[in-house]
Amino acid sequence: MAFFKKKAVPETQEPMDLDSVMKKFDRESNTRVWEGVPKIVVSCVLAAFSVFSICVTLFATWMDEIRLTTFMAFIMFIGYLVFPARKGKQRVNYMPWYDIILMLLGTGAFLYFTVNAIDIVKNFRITPVEVAIGIIGILCLAELCRRSVGLPILCVAGALLVYALIWGSTNPSIGARVTETVRVLFYSKEGILSTPVNVCSKYIVMFIIFGAFLERTGIADFFIQISNALVGRFSGGPAKVAVVASAMEGMVSGSSVANTVGSGAVTIPLMKRTGYKPEFAAAAEAAASTGGQIMPPIMGAAAFLMAETIGMPYSNLVVKAILPAVLYFAGVFITVHLEAKKEGLRGLSKEELPRLKPLLKQTYLLLPLMLLIYLVGTSTKSIAYAAAIAILVAIGVSLFNKEHRITPKRLLEALAAGGQGMITVAVACGVAGIVAGIIGVTGLAYMLFNGIVTLAGNQIIIALFLTMLCCIVLGMGVPTTANYCIMAATCAPILVQMGVPMVAAHFFVFYFGIVADLTPPVALAAYAGAAIAQANPMKTAVTSTKLAIGAFIVPYVFALNPAMLFVDTNAWEVILICITSLVGMFGVAAGLEGYFLRNMRWYERIATIIGGLLLIYPGLVTDAVGFALVGSVLVFEILTKNQKIAKGVI
Repeated sequence: MAFFKKKAVPETQEPMDLDSVMKKFDRESNTRVWEGVPKIVVSCVLAAFSVFSICVTLFATWMDEIRLTTFMAFIMFIGYLVFPARKGKQRVNYMPWYDIILMLLGTGAFLYFTVNAIDIVKNFRITPVEVAIGIIGILCLAELCRRSVGLPILCVAGALLVYALIWGSTNPSIGARVTETVRVLFYSKEGILSTPVNVCSKYIVMFIIFGAFLERTGIADFFIQISNALVGRFSGGPAKVAVVASAMEGMVSGSSVANTVGSGAVTIPLMKRTGYKPEFAAAAEAAASTGGQIMPPIMGAAAFLMAETIGMPYSNLVVKAILPAVLYFAGVFITVHLEAKKEGLRGLSKEELPRLKPLLKQTYLLLPLMLLIYLVGTSTKSIAYAAAIAILVAIGVSLFNKEHRITPKRLLEALAAGGQGMITVAVACGVAGIVAGIIGVTGLAYMLFNGIVTLAGNQIIIALFLTMLCCIVLGMGVPTTANYCIMAATCAPILVQMGVPMVAAHFFVFYFGIVADLTPPVALAAYAGAAIAQANPMKTAVTSTKLAIGAFIVPYVFALNPAMLFVDTNAWEVILICITSLVGMFGVAAGLEGYFLRNMRWYERIATIIGGLLLIYPGLVTDAVGFALVGSVLVFEILTKNQKIAKGVI
């Protein structure tokens, strides 16, 4: 869900080819090159898809099989128009014959289901011709997934498909096994057309289009400018700007790599110029940008799937996500502050900072986002309706700015960008539906449950650790949306059966699916930041993992005590949790950074980390012990620092 354009590098910095960085680390950027009239035609097709999706979502009352197959047919058509078979330099206005054939076959397979949906639903069995059509549809979807999403999720789906055909069925006939598998995966709502694609077509498409329009109002530049005005002058200002701006952009965007490149093109050179090491500068931007996927109100595409999966209103889910997201960004912000203090770094000069007063006159740019939050929380209409109203308001606010006014040309560009942004999400959801369908039909979920329970020995902390490993390993090659779909079908139910509240279990797998963008060896967001900073990629990934420590700690806390998600708690407990958690995150960040008021000794770091962890975990006893540990280290540092000052040492 890449919503924001790449920013230009300041003139004082060496020029950088941001397109090459995006194409290297973001598969969505490896698209076919269209120019002239063909570009206009393709843009019109993509825009038509956006308009179609909006109209169907808001007004159509079609049966699900017709609505979803039409949606997927459109995805197959535009997907092959946009994504070539191979990465690298593309010939302009060229589409090979085999791509045209695949595009027509994939589109035709889903349209066949659309036309014959009523008969197929009525008849439990499918004909040999329909089996062949289903196989063609699945294979064309797999090839489009390879182009737009990547191979890892296909390897997972392929391995499970082989298992389903060879060992996962009691039917002795291979023909019957193939028929049954195709029926479940292609012609039922347990495979491709299951919950992920359903949610994608109903909700996610609207928010991607909303983001495309919001981008053209200039809000991304406004976020960076307002962040500069607010925190740029403080110690280590550029790094703090990166955190604040990424948190703001995260409210409407869910792409780690796109956010890293977009904001990092501005913030990373500034961080290096003010004294941050290249690896730290890149890691700070990557950690902050990755956190965009957990930042309400949109939280990336997977959040919509979570609301549908657990049967919770999206507005309630957003509220529960607030405190964990704040803790995450607080941890990153505190760490970059302590790094700046330790290295003696200063902020930006007054001449380099934008003036706050003129920026405040542009706060009308936030109106679409504020209205969206209000409508999601209070309206009796659907969240798709809220997004549609927000799109109209975004068009309205653009009229007040000549530079970013949405003209007919920009209207077409926004609709086309929204249509193109849907391809990878829809394809990932479709393949994730295949994976979840096979797991459900073959009983693999039950086998996985027995395996984890046996390994964990009924110890919930061990089960959480094993689930974390599964999420991180799977997330190294699988997009967040697909990762969540798979883990929600496998590991989340296991955690629920072991006593973890449902919402906490799903948040747990959601969080650890995201941190794969930061953790080695894949760490795409960290590597993208390293490319901009010209830093060592592996060192950047390790540093970003340290900066994002909140994403590793917080999920365990709300899994073991869901009060952090506002489950079974009251207002006073919430206030206490907010205070203690923020102090605790400061303690953990200080301990990991090795700096509080001065450089810390090893035993001070251990005491501070333990105290911080106890404060983050809700509970009166843990809070008391945590305050005692962190407070004692603070008092000790104040006393020793005063003694050194008295002796003239510092």
